[in-house]
Amino acid sequence: MSAKRPDLPQRLKTKPAHYSYLKHRRQATRQIVLPVALSALALVALTAWIGYATFNQNGDVGRWAAISTIWIVIPIMFGGLIVLAFLGALIYGMARLLDVLPHYTNVAQNYVFIARGYILRGARAAVKPIRAVNRWMQTAKTFFERIVP
Repeated sequence: MSAKRPDLPQRLKTKPAHYSYLKHRRQATRQIVLPVALSALALVALTAWIGYATFNQNGDVGRWAAISTIWIVIPIMFGGLIVLAFLGALIYGMARLLDVLPHYTNVAQNYVFIARGYILRGARAAVKPIRAVNRWMQTAKTFFERIVP
């Protein structure tokens, strides 16, 4: 059996006609759709004009290449300025932190040196059996080389 969905009430089928909805629709058209459409139209017109001016019989391709390069570099420069400001803020913050943290960095450095000692001692202990076996193998190899001419 298939479940039948009852029809929506008539009030939900029609679009609302109250003043605020109509005002919203006008504002959306005027403030969103119209600027986007005009910008797209201007971009298409500018592209067509640049293409015509560049590829005309006496078009100056080098000048248009320089203009294109400028328009490509401008956003990259703004991005670089943002990154530069971020790095400057990081440097300033680190300078402020280094004024506050010398005591704690000294304590942390002492613990790192203690840990370094334990790590080196553990590494030497791990390598000790392997070095002993290698010394024994070298001794045996030297012994057998002296016996066999």
